[in-house]
Amino acid sequence: MTDSFRLTHAYHQARRDLLDRLDPKGFWTGKLASSALSTATAISALAIYQRHSPYDDAKIDRLICSGIRWLAKRQNADGGWGDTDQSNSNISTTMLVLAAFQLTAVPDNKNWMIERAEEYVRNQGGIKGLKKRYGRDKTFAVPILANCALAERVSWKKVAALPFELACFPQSFYRFLRLPVVSYAIPALVAIGQAKFYHHKPWNPITRLIRKFSAQRSLRVLEKIQPASGGYLEAIPLTSFVAMSLAAIGHERHPVVRNAVRFLMDTVREDGSWPIDTNLATWNTTLSINAISADGDPLPGDLDNCLSWLLSCQNTDIHPFTGAAPGGWGWSDLSGAVPDADDTPGALLALRKFYDSHSVDSAQRARIKSAAANGLRWLLDLQNRDGGWPTFCRGWGKLPFDRSGTDLTAHAIRALHAWRELVPQQELLNAVDAGFKYLAKQQRADGVWIPLWFGNQSNANEENPVYGTSKVLLAYRDLGKLDQAAARRAVDWLVKNRNLDQGWGGDVHKPENGLPSSVEETALAVEALLPYVELEPKVALVVKDGLQWLTAAVDENRHLSPSPIGFYFAKLWYYEELYPLVFTVSALAAAQEKLADQTSQMMTKTPVNAS
Repeated sequence: MTDSFRLTHAYHQARRDLLDRLDPKGFWTGKLASSALSTATAISALAIYQRHSPYDDAKIDRLICSGIRWLAKRQNADGGWGDTDQSNSNISTTMLVLAAFQLTAVPDNKNWMIERAEEYVRNQGGIKGLKKRYGRDKTFAVPILANCALAERVSWKKVAALPFELACFPQSFYRFLRLPVVSYAIPALVAIGQAKFYHHKPWNPITRLIRKFSAQRSLRVLEKIQPASGGYLEAIPLTSFVAMSLAAIGHERHPVVRNAVRFLMDTVREDGSWPIDTNLATWNTTLSINAISADGDPLPGDLDNCLSWLLSCQNTDIHPFTGAAPGGWGWSDLSGAVPDADDTPGALLALRKFYDSHSVDSAQRARIKSAAANGLRWLLDLQNRDGGWPTFCRGWGKLPFDRSGTDLTAHAIRALHAWRELVPQQELLNAVDAGFKYLAKQQRADGVWIPLWFGNQSNANEENPVYGTSKVLLAYRDLGKLDQAAARRAVDWLVKNRNLDQGWGGDVHKPENGLPSSVEETALAVEALLPYVELEPKVALVVKDGLQWLTAAVDENRHLSPSPIGFYFAKLWYYEELYPLVFTVSALAAAQEKLADQTSQMMTKTPVNAS
């Protein structure tokens, strides 16, 4: 495949780098990119809260000033702002930054910055351009316009009304109510819906009356589902939208607002910025465990605390936010995380590594087995009628991020297979078969699967076919379905869609652009293709080139440089500093295992010289 010494050296270097980032308490916290969008919404929320609050808080003043300074340094050459310091400008973030500037009275010497930003927004189509970006999904377009209306940059007439009274129904009814926002946006539905009602009441007297009498009850819903941290989903934008909307209509002293403001003050960084979410500690930890054990080596001893920590992250009660049953895992150990169908399979796969390890005793195995059984039941009950798995809630709807996802489905299938002895055989067969049928229907004619929660800002429609296709191929690998036509089409696509530098990433539809490949996508593609090196000669050559690219990246420390491939909410970009490192370790570990297998086969086939 590639020079074995270089490969082994690169693998051990990357593995050491990953283990060096392990917290002594037994988990990987990672670090999400600072976000201009999050920073702008947090500043707006704090400014509006302070404007309506009777208290003069010097700390809030300092946070607002430092946040504005941070934003001022990150305007792109085209006048706009992107979500991260590596992101292209987009109309959403730029409009939110302008709103933050307006609410905080940016000094006159910054007017040139505002003029360039306003020109960028006009060139992107203004409000029409914003709505075009999100289509019929109001999850993010309405909060952005509401933030702009609170800053008096747009009229409240331009902000769509949200039926916040529907939040008063039991959670089990939500899937039938055809809400205009996705499942995780109920707090925004209530808070922004009330702000719109306050500033621009509907003409229909019946609707007006219903909303008037639903206001207090829907606020109680918000209070009930607010986590102990104060941050809904641990997400800065969502929490900020709630705080600013309610503070602006006279609820600045309400516990929901006070707790949301506390959350914002707790999550600001030293440089004055905010990330998209507090952290992805559970997700990062399960990815790391699965990566460092991918070569079959035993888990290192310094992971002793990790098992207890991971078990403690399992949700053991009905979740107040989504009504999810006990058994799942969220992306973080923090109170605002919500169980979902990507983190739960990741945790189940990691627990399998611990279960099979010689370092755990019988009592630990019993705990692992019990947790896995509960997690599997949670996962099985979440499967949609189409055979796929959604993120949070079964059968919620067809809006983006509520529908079934190919990457989630493949991950769930792998977890079910890993613990197949704990699932009744027929139930397992039915679930896995339905999952693969869903994947077959979702595969595009060219062999691609598009993921739900990851993208590529340089690609067509900001999709990430490399991530999705690679993640689905891992399910075909784990279940021994390498020869299926769908898998072969996917492999053929990955082989044909490399960049000029022999890696993956950038715009695969325009390889002539010569855009640099990303560590994350190259590592994912290499790991997905490795099982095919003996089956197809052309794959072996491609994998060899990919491994050379990765080993060179480790030699040059590029495996520590993240790319913005993550989606959070609707087209909201982030990067995570651990992604390139984790994916590199996983790919190189798999290559090490493949190399060891090849060596073992050669030794068994080589006759021993009797002399």
